[in-house]
This record gives sequence, structure tokens and C-alpha cells, in this order.
Amino acid sequence: MARPSPSELLGFIASHEPLARTLEHYPGVTREELRALLREAAVLLRLEVQADGPAAEPARTRPLPEPESASVAPPPRPPLEETQPAGRRARLLRLFSDGAARGNPGPAGAGAVLTTTDGTVVARLGKYLGTQTNNYAEYMGLLLGLEEALKLGANEIEVVADSELMVRQLNGLYKVKNAGLKPLFQRAQGLLGLFRRSTVRHVPREQNKLADEMSNRAIDERM
Repeated sequence: MARPSPSELLGFIASHEPLARTLEHYPGVTREELRALLREAAVLLRLEVQADGPAAEPARTRPLPEPESASVAPPPRPPLEETQPAGRRARLLRLFSDGAARGNPGPAGAGAVLTTTDGTVVARLGKYLGTQTNNYAEYMGLLLGLEEALKLGANEIEVVADSELMVRQLNGLYKVKNAGLKPLFQRAQGLLGLFRRSTVRHVPREQNKLADEMSNRAIDERM
């Protein structure tokens, strides 16, 4: 077996290790928060190696956020295509994100679709969230798509969503008053900051059908 890269090791630990000793030492940190931090470290490490070239030593990592800023992260997915390293050329992806909750709160799902600027779909993502609110699901759809965009090597992102509340919060027009949404908001801000350029804009629901379909499929199929 080929020797794994540091980012592959971190991703494996995040997905498969019980992490019991760390959780025992830090009782205020949840297993989901710890897994999210490990996955983010793996993504950042991989992006730095891509930017510096294959011969670079992956010794420099960006500071990780405090545990309370983390959120539940989806399992790592393999890249759909190889891309040029971030920093060598601009790669803009458009992210359609959405969330659905039947009952609000009720059975909820997050959905995200990533496309190129010409409309070519490069990733469709869905995640079943259990019983959650619609706003929680909206943020989880955004996080799902942002993390996948980074894995695909995007360094510019255009977020399109039909949640006026989420869009206004991310653009600094509304404060985040709900305690349950604050960690998701902070996590989204952190991920958006990893891109060289990012925008977040609101569209009517009929213009966000791709992501809406994935969020509802996540509920129906328990993705």
C-alpha cells in the first residue's frame, strides 16, 4: 500500500476513529465538532500542498477555529475531477444551496449543487439531518457545498440561495440572534474566507430548483 498523505490520514481519523481520549480531555467539545475540525485541517493541508507543488513540505497549516465555531460536517467525498492547483489559475464555481424541513422543525435535508460558470454540473450533494428547522437546513446546505468546492480546487465561489435570512446574515445586513445558527454562521464565514473571492446572493425559489431537489431527495432517501 502506498504511503498516505498527511491530509488522507487526517480524513481517515476524522471518519473512523472514536476520538474518545480527546473528548474525555475536553468535555466541552462534541464528537461532531472534533470531526469537523479534523476534516477542515485535512482540506487546508491538501490545498496548501496543491498551491506549493507536489515537492513542498506540508508543514504550514492555517490556525484552526475554536471548537464552538465548528458544525456537523458531512463525510468526505472523493473529488469528481482533478483541477489545477489553487493560486495557479482562477477557478470559479457557482454554488446553489438549499435546505428543507417538513414541519419546521421536522424531517430535514440539506442540498447543494456546484456548477461551472457555463452551467455544467460538477457535483450534486445531499445530506439527511434528522429533525431540524428550515434555517438550520439552509445553513447546512451551504456548508455542504462550500466544503465540496474547496475539495474540487475552487478558489472563487459564487453562492446562490433562496434563503433571504441566511443571505442577509452572511452579507452583514442581519445579526444572527438564534443560538443554534451562530456556530453554523461562524463556520460558513470561515469557509468563505478560504476562497480568494466569494459572493453570496439571493434568488427566488424557482431559480434554485437544483438545490431544492437535492435537499428533498436527502429527506426522501435518507442520504
